[in-house]
Amino acid sequence: MNQPIPHPTVTAPASELIERLHWRYAAKKMDPAKAVPQDKVERILEAARLAPTSSGLQPYEILVVTDPAVRARIQPIAWNQAQITEGSHLLVFAAWDHYTAERINHMFDLTNEVRGFRSEGWENYRNMLLSAYPQRDPEVNFQHAARQAYIGLSAAMVAAAFEEVDCTPMEGFDPAALDEILGLRARGLRSAVILPLGYRQPEGDWLVNLQKVRRPRSEFITEV
Repeated sequence: MNQPIPHPTVTAPASELIERLHWRYAAKKMDPAKAVPQDKVERILEAARLAPTSSGLQPYEILVVTDPAVRARIQPIAWNQAQITEGSHLLVFAAWDHYTAERINHMFDLTNEVRGFRSEGWENYRNMLLSAYPQRDPEVNFQHAARQAYIGLSAAMVAAAFEEVDCTPMEGFDPAALDEILGLRARGLRSAVILPLGYRQPEGDWLVNLQKVRRPRSEFITEV
């Protein structure tokens, strides 16, 4: 008789990744004297680039803001959150403002170029999207694209934890003001979420020593 596979518990040996996810938290204060090495930043960005998206369209871009003057302009329109200027990098996830035929065709053409062949099924799928997405309300399309950006955000956060880099996801900012500061609307983009990267500074961070709280598996996972 097959033995049931035991479910992991908090006492089970943790993988390195799970240990890092226990380690991470939303740092409230970062050390401005410590910059994240560029190789770590590149791996975090690559994790976001490799994240899955609906139909493989990657309908968002990431702006990496390191200029102190620009980050100083962003901080007041983001509830003056200190991590924006104390961290060394600020990642801005900016979603497409609309699904256009040009954008859809670009990604399908890129897929054909990289894979070296054209598929009838793939081309039929392209035509299906072209007949549906560009005709939808732009706000509907932006909201869909923004949800894809959050998938990339999650990948970046997990990668940051693996690299032992602190990060703090933020929705607390004025999107219209941020779009203006970074000139996003002219590029057909709208800000969705931001992610400062840096290193925690325990002194002055009320959250650093508090235990991570998550619902237990029994309340969070349902098996059907």
